[in-house]
Amino acid sequence: MSFRSNRKGKGKGKEKHEVIDVSKLYKMKQDKVSAWTMKGLVNVISASGLSTISNTIDESFQEEEQREITSEWEAKLAAYRIFKNVARPAYKYINAEDLRRFLSRQEVEYLLPIFEGAAETGMIKKSALRNWVVKAYLDRKSLAHSINDTKTAVNQLHKLATAVVIIAVLVITLILTGIATTQVLVFISSQLLLVVFMFGNSCKMAFEAIIFVFVMHPFDVGDRCVVDGIQMIVEEMNILTTVFLKFDNEKIYYPNSVLATKPISNFYRSPDMSDVVEFSVDISTSVESIGALKSMIKMYIDSKPNHWHPNYSVVVKGIEEVNKMSLTLCVNHTMNFQNVPEKNTRRSDLVLELKSIFEELSIKYNLLPQEVVLLS
Repeated sequence: MSFRSNRKGKGKGKEKHEVIDVSKLYKMKQDKVSAWTMKGLVNVISASGLSTISNTIDESFQEEEQREITSEWEAKLAAYRIFKNVARPAYKYINAEDLRRFLSRQEVEYLLPIFEGAAETGMIKKSALRNWVVKAYLDRKSLAHSINDTKTAVNQLHKLATAVVIIAVLVITLILTGIATTQVLVFISSQLLLVVFMFGNSCKMAFEAIIFVFVMHPFDVGDRCVVDGIQMIVEEMNILTTVFLKFDNEKIYYPNSVLATKPISNFYRSPDMSDVVEFSVDISTSVESIGALKSMIKMYIDSKPNHWHPNYSVVVKGIEEVNKMSLTLCVNHTMNFQNVPEKNTRRSDLVLELKSIFEELSIKYNLLPQEVVLLS
């Protein structure tokens, strides 16, 4: 996997190809990356698609014209082509031996845990590869948008600062050359007071927005955030405003000066997050059954190390109405909630597993006997 950027080279119709091999990125250390290298990485990420062409891929795949992934559909198609060229004929998975044709043993050991289910089985399914390639494309796209929006904001700030400097230089030049007499200075001062009176509040909002974007910087493009209790994704960032996208694709425009006064929850920057499943069982449920329930939950969580951390807890919250016990299962995802569909899928699988455990252990909940009065 590599990133490739097409740039105009010297001469008419010539293009210069810049390629970054992802395997080399793993060897870089953050504290030793030069400014020149960082600039090159930013340029390639901003201007490139995700290329699937590698010198180690079979020649039959290389014969096709080199293409870049520019959409989610193309990412799925690229995953299919990769699977077809790496997996053995008639096989529905890629194993470690297949990967060793292109990668070293150390790279294979690093690569397998990235794909869902591959760490336990040692095999990469077609669906797991497809999901990973799509995720890689979406992450690169989000990063490119974030970099481009940051550049736009910096350019806007540069224009604003340039205008202020030009005015300041002009005033200083008039003073030093003696052109600015007392009457001229009084006139300029009166005009400045008028401007401050008319645009003072706007200048204050602009200054607060600049501090918010460049100093506080609580989110980037693509981050999933919660503002005013509403979960949204950052669509676009400018100096004065930020555009959010709701779950139904409704766009909301927030002034940055207003956002600076609000608490903002950022899922993307959060560590691995926890989840809670609440349920009730009948008061007659034995302690042994609850112990067996905990053991089976532990077995399920341990069988999904890519989905759940091993630390979990089943807490008995209390007894309600003398006929049921309220319990809470607290689990920790191996991800934050930036990817909500994936989070919901994992939680749904967990709830269905709980249902199966309840049926296997015959754990039920019964209502209290109800008094029935028959009227003749």
